[in-house]
Amino acid sequence: MKQLLIRADDIGYSYAVNLGIARAVNEGLVRSTGLMPNMPEAERGWSWVRDAGIAIGQHTNLCLGTPCADPALIPSLLDENGQFHSSRTYRAAYKEGREIAAYDELVIEIEAQLTRFREIVGHDPDYFEAHAVMSKNLNQAIHDVAEKHGLKEQVASFDASRIVRCGSTDVHMAIEDVLPPEQYDPAAFVRRTVEGMADGETYVLVFHPGYLDAFILANSSLTVNRTKEVDALIDPALRTWLEEQPDLRLVDYRDL
Repeated sequence: MKQLLIRADDIGYSYAVNLGIARAVNEGLVRSTGLMPNMPEAERGWSWVRDAGIAIGQHTNLCLGTPCADPALIPSLLDENGQFHSSRTYRAAYKEGREIAAYDELVIEIEAQLTRFREIVGHDPDYFEAHAVMSKNLNQAIHDVAEKHGLKEQVASFDASRIVRCGSTDVHMAIEDVLPPEQYDPAAFVRRTVEGMADGETYVLVFHPGYLDAFILANSSLTVNRTKEVDALIDPALRTWLEEQPDLRLVDYRDL
């Protein structure tokens, strides 16, 4: 049996992103989605999908907005305006072999976001990972906090040939929405992945469905592809095609 997990990241990013994710959940194929606990729209976004019976994860956000922890305790994570360093800043430091965020401070903020997640959702996350940051310190901090609290860590790897462990399952992870919009076809990505899967494999496909507002346009390089993903994930033709595939099971993180 092949297993396919379709995941949507970024609940809370913005009002318009929440709208797109809500459609992808309530009208579409998404059964696992990640919430950014520190964002002002997180609670509203969760309220739009909480009755859908989905798996909800902590999409720990350390590169956008303000922290959940006391800023005085985490100075290395913040810029001169008290905002998280951008993902671009982390990428530049990573390429130079530098760590800009102190491990102990990362743990403090990750724990604070876990507390906020529990306040919003009412239970522990069904999976646990981080948003858009390249950092060895962050990877270690996510792992250690997950282990401390007995949470299901999803190790990030977008090399589909590499196997990573999640819960009791070996998974391949894949993402394509980094492609230019004119080259990106999310439905074709799903079909191509399924057609290439071997028996017994589990694939996690990561999407960022959403609509666009001023906030997302000002803060994210991922824009048009979000809207394309909403359309693909709510398309009845894609659902029918998946249901017709032999030996394919659609799963969520609670199944891993």
